[in-house]
Amino acid sequence: MLKYESIQELVLEAEKRDIKISQLVLEDQARCMEKSEREIYEKMEESFQIMRESVKAGMDKNQRSTSGLTGGEGFLMNEYARNNGGLSGSFMTKAIARALSASCCNASMGKIVAAPTAGSCGILPGCLVSLYEDKEYDVKDIVMSMFTAAGFGMVIASRASIAGAQGGCQAECGSAAAMAAASLVELGGGSPSQCADALAIAISSQMGLVCDPVAGLVEIPCIKRNASGLMIAFSSADMVLAGLDAKIPADECLDAMAEVGDSLPKSLKETAKGGLAATPTGKKLRDQVFG
Repeated sequence: MLKYESIQELVLEAEKRDIKISQLVLEDQARCMEKSEREIYEKMEESFQIMRESVKAGMDKNQRSTSGLTGGEGFLMNEYARNNGGLSGSFMTKAIARALSASCCNASMGKIVAAPTAGSCGILPGCLVSLYEDKEYDVKDIVMSMFTAAGFGMVIASRASIAGAQGGCQAECGSAAAMAAASLVELGGGSPSQCADALAIAISSQMGLVCDPVAGLVEIPCIKRNASGLMIAFSSADMVLAGLDAKIPADECLDAMAEVGDSLPKSLKETAKGGLAATPTGKKLRDQVFG
């Protein structure tokens, strides 16, 4: 059974057996959970369906968070995407809209898939639902790529952190973008080592990102950071598929992220006592919610 202690472990084992990371993780999880591969796959397929539903729910024009601070971001972005795609083009702006929508669904207490956390729940759906809806990727391939994201996510959780309270937002949106980048590379026909490179580039691109939720709620700036994380996932994957490598190995990037997270002051780790949460406007919004 796999230990999920390093990205290199997964890459070497997949390369030795000449299979994708996703197939490696699926087989290993079936053994660990003493279930058939079909049962494990169907559970992941259900998660993808929930992602699609969360995107749809968050796209509602009248959707609002329970705090009243956010709502409708996904709808507005999707409307913008329909106007010739904006500066980033139709595919990317619609993908951003989906990332925002899933995050808005979370803020309004809707059902989401924590991938790997609720605060970063828009990044993987934004990427994968967009490939399914707009580029007509096969649903089986997409669901299988989620096993690559999951396997790498387990390594991140073990070697570094996926919690904003422990490692800052680099551990949440950074990890989600890295997981998504790896899954995108696999879908793009990349090798296991290229999946690792995509993860490394995405992690390095958000190194040091702090967790500073206004009013202590996973809304401002968290929802918009999901959109930024999605862009980093796509750009990291495209760079790798174009032939660029990460230079710094994935596991070393994770170790660096863990070190940076440990170095962050408590005020920048989900306490709402620093960063944007401590700005004059941030404090006003907090008072608006809590009085």
